[in-house]
Amino acid sequence: MARTRAIVITGNGTNCETEAAHACRLGGFDEAVIAHIAEIISGEITLDDFHFLNLTGGFLDGDDLGSAKAQANRLKHAVVAGTGERLVAQFSRFIAAGKLILGVCNGFQLMVKMGMLPGFDGDHLTQSVTLTHNDCGRFQDRWSYLKVDPDSPSIYTRGIDKGIYLPVRHGEGKFVCDSEGTLERIRRERLAPLCYSDGEYTTRAMEFPLNPNGSQEAIAGLCDPTGRIMGLMPHPEAFVHYTQHPRWTRESLPVEGDGLILFRNAADYVKKHLL
Repeated sequence: MARTRAIVITGNGTNCETEAAHACRLGGFDEAVIAHIAEIISGEITLDDFHFLNLTGGFLDGDDLGSAKAQANRLKHAVVAGTGERLVAQFSRFIAAGKLILGVCNGFQLMVKMGMLPGFDGDHLTQSVTLTHNDCGRFQDRWSYLKVDPDSPSIYTRGIDKGIYLPVRHGEGKFVCDSEGTLERIRRERLAPLCYSDGEYTTRAMEFPLNPNGSQEAIAGLCDPTGRIMGLMPHPEAFVHYTQHPRWTRESLPVEGDGLILFRNAADYVKKHLL
């Protein structure tokens, strides 16, 4: 029987790879491999062998050129040893094969700076949005309410009733588009599956601290038109069990944390569509 396989890329400053791999396994993947980016550039590991790619949080290259910018340049121009193939061709082939990509925090920053999102018209290499410094001028480490758009094409947020509660921890999480036209198309195609919200998940939160960074239209996550490629600033892998909740000793909570459904939806999709 075919096995569902997830890969979590690490190296150059990521720091959430173990949690992401654990979330993949809890969500239903048979295998979750943590691979250093050097193993992929060297040709030891290829993305072609996996169904679900995770780009995790952290501080890639110390954010010295801006969050994830150095890694974005590296991945777009690196050549896989012994093949002559640019690494970005593996990413393009992965997407063309109908597979799944989830970027969280620094991984989301990487995706927008590579141009992978919003992926208009199948173009995943042209940047049109970014994530920049929080309006408050400092790093934010807090929990956020996230309202779900039920009409978004995202496969990750399917089955979520109103919203989810997840932690954020970032200094450059403000979502900004390059033009009103880009923002309007995101609105029209419902490509923002998650936005910062109030505690009842009824309205978009534009004011700090409910909106921790000042994102346009309170956008906390973005997907491409297929719904298979998504990035978000909050950390779903950091809330997959009730003991990770900040009030777990004072409230009666379900065993499963709110973030687990994203990984379960990914595993279910792979089983139904890619095996």
